[in-house]
Order: sequence, then C-alpha cells, then structure tokens
Amino acid sequence: MQLARVIGTVVATIKNESLAGRKLLVIQSLNKDLNPQGKPLVAVDSVGAGVGELVFWCRGKEASFPFKRDDTPTDCTIVGIVDSNAHVTQG
Repeated sequence: MQLARVIGTVVATIKNESLAGRKLLVIQSLNKDLNPQGKPLVAVDSVGAGVGELVFWCRGKEASFPFKRDDTPTDCTIVGIVDSNAHVTQG
C-alpha cells in the first residue's frame, strides 16, 4: 500500500458494468514527507473517500481484492482513509 491525496473526481459516461455505482477518483501519490511524487492516477474508491483526503491505495492484483475479483477490472484501488497524518509526517 502507498499513500496518496485525492485531488479530483472522474465522470465516465460509459464504463464496465461491474463499475456501476463505484466512484472513480484522481489520486496523487505521496512520498514519506507527504510531497507529491509521480503522475496522478485514476483509482476505484472502495471506502468512500473524498477530495482532499489522505488515503492508502494499491495496484496490481491486490487492487481487485475489495471487490469480486473476477468481475471488477481495476488496477488501482483506494483501500483506506488515513484519519490523521500526525503519525505519518516526520516533522
């Protein structure tokens, strides 16, 4: 799992049937100091995250674990919301 900040939403007029009712969010991966790293990604939201929140996300086959794996085509999924970043920052 990695840390990211939710920076936006995605609206899809057509998407795979198994993604119906699921939010697609734009996330920005963060380093250990909570600074942006890499390019933003689109992630399926499995936890009810919103814009501005600090989240955990995963890629690869683990990204489908919160869902019925055979039916959910995802390679990037938000799997947790960080309720406080006090323990994350090195400050």
